[in-house]
Amino acid sequence: MGIMKKFTLGNLSWRVVRPVILGLFLALGAVDTARAAIIINLNSLAENGTYRGFHFDRALDPGSFTGTLTSVSINVTLTASTNLTYADDLTIYVAPFVADVLTTGGLLQVGGFSNLFATQRYSWPNGFTDVIPTTSIGTVTLTTPITFNSVTNVDQYIWVGNGFALGDGTWTGNLTLHGLAPVPEPGSLAILGFGAVGLFVYKRLTRGRKINSSGPNGDTSL
Repeated sequence: MGIMKKFTLGNLSWRVVRPVILGLFLALGAVDTARAAIIINLNSLAENGTYRGFHFDRALDPGSFTGTLTSVSINVTLTASTNLTYADDLTIYVAPFVADVLTTGGLLQVGGFSNLFATQRYSWPNGFTDVIPTTSIGTVTLTTPITFNSVTNVDQYIWVGNGFALGDGTWTGNLTLHGLAPVPEPGSLAILGFGAVGLFVYKRLTRGRKINSSGPNGDTSL
């Protein structure tokens, strides 16, 4: 008679726990890979890429992203402009939202003629005109990377808008935040963990069937 080890709940031991842990590490590894960048499509924001002077969309809320922001990229086209609003006036701004008011003096401003008095301020490498259409394409590397997690900069929002106070503009395209990733839903990690358990169970049962068909001299190791 063939030899077949029976799989029961009583066998749940380190051999079961190990693939679960492996699955969780794989999940965390997936988060690390995704951490390369968050892409913000202007058409996905509330204002749909059209901004009056010094008006901003709340692109990312605290707790919805994590990582260390090392650089930001722009790939947009200015499609409408009033009162000398330039393509490079599209702005990424990192700051808290105090009493429902967007404050000056944030951590970072990239783009925009008007000064928001951020700790770090940069201009885009091109797009210095209001001629329609004008593109602004390039990357700005931060002198001091900015870390976001559950204990650091927990009140900081990421805003996108018009950094020129005296004119309106419409842009299409996207902005990329390098070094950040969306915070995964808790269920995503659980699904990967349970998937590892399912793979382990399937492997045990499959091996059992092979042992049963190979006879008593088959390989009985699990």
